[in-house]
Amino acid sequence: MSKFVRSRRAVWGDARFLIGIAVVALSIGGVWAVVSSSGTTTPVLQATRTIALGEALVSEDFQVVEVGLGTVSDRYLAPQELHAGQVASRTVFEGELLATSAAESADANRTTTIVVESSTGIPADVAAGSVIELWHSPPVDDGGSQGPPRILVADAIVTSVTKAEGMLSADGTTAEVVIDRADVAEVLAAITGGSVLSVVPIGSTS
Repeated sequence: MSKFVRSRRAVWGDARFLIGIAVVALSIGGVWAVVSSSGTTTPVLQATRTIALGEALVSEDFQVVEVGLGTVSDRYLAPQELHAGQVASRTVFEGELLATSAAESADANRTTTIVVESSTGIPADVAAGSVIELWHSPPVDDGGSQGPPRILVADAIVTSVTKAEGMLSADGTTAEVVIDRADVAEVLAAITGGSVLSVVPIGSTS
């Protein structure tokens, strides 16, 4: 009986020994994988300027950088993955790595750009990528009177600002903005109908 017990203990001891070796081997392998991945870099695209929602993604607006992304490397676009016909599905800020989720086909995009003139000027901190409200005051008679202002587009995105030069530089400032295609008809109707337009940054109390 005692020989049988010792035999069982010997077998169990050998099994524990083998399990211990396997655990150590797995631990070493895991550490090696982490160290190896941390030392591996991947070429990805980094924006050299702010690209607004709906703008075309072109190579001239990016630089290639080597970044250690590890297991999340597939979440960002490599240089060879940038193709003609892709547009930004959201605003990509200067210095940001181009995520795969930030690019989409132009056919799937539901936005467009339009140029508007702000009668009240545009604050200096409004630039490409800024989210703004577009307000308008429609005409109420032939004498040039304007009605009370109201929101025309609640969440447009600025792509560029062109400020007038000269003594009256606060007036006649224009902005190219991204709007939903569903809002185009109303915006064009406001412009051609004589409405006074104003660009108001989100969060402004003006």
